[in-house]
Amino acid sequence: MKPREDETAGPVTDFLMADHRRLESLLQQAVAHADHVDQGAYSQFRAGLLRHIGMEEKILVPAAQRLRGGEPLLIASKLRLDHGALGTLLIPTPTAAVIASIRGILKEHNILEEGPGGLYETCDELAGAEAPQLLAKLQAAPEVAVLPHSDTPTVMSTVRRAMERAGYTFREDET
Repeated sequence: MKPREDETAGPVTDFLMADHRRLESLLQQAVAHADHVDQGAYSQFRAGLLRHIGMEEKILVPAAQRLRGGEPLLIASKLRLDHGALGTLLIPTPTAAVIASIRGILKEHNILEEGPGGLYETCDELAGAEAPQLLAKLQAAPEVAVLPHSDTPTVMSTVRRAMERAGYTFREDET
């Protein structure tokens, strides 16, 4: 989503939306061939998404709460649930069902962040003159250590529960 034509996006919005597009491109590259997942592109997507979630959870959402005098954003709990579901979906080896679930969550989740009155616009407005400092913190966020995939029954049970808590259903028959 883009700001309305009569508006310009703030620096936080510009930076994080560009990162969304980068991540979308990596995921698309990873699944460009129907017969296999490009593990190199998927690994970059996986690490990038985990870093992006970290930027939002550790920098952006706390900054918004601070700028609101300690009051959390109304959408903070939904964002956290979505981030938890996405994080658990990155644990197992990517299958058609895992990829479909990631895409399904991101489709709805990105609207909460990018849409009018969404997380990014709200944070730019709240930050005001502090927006350049907030942007610098986001840009300096460290890369995230990524563990090998795990496909144990416990992991898949955790995936299902995290998705259900966030309001989604994991369907292993997704293609």
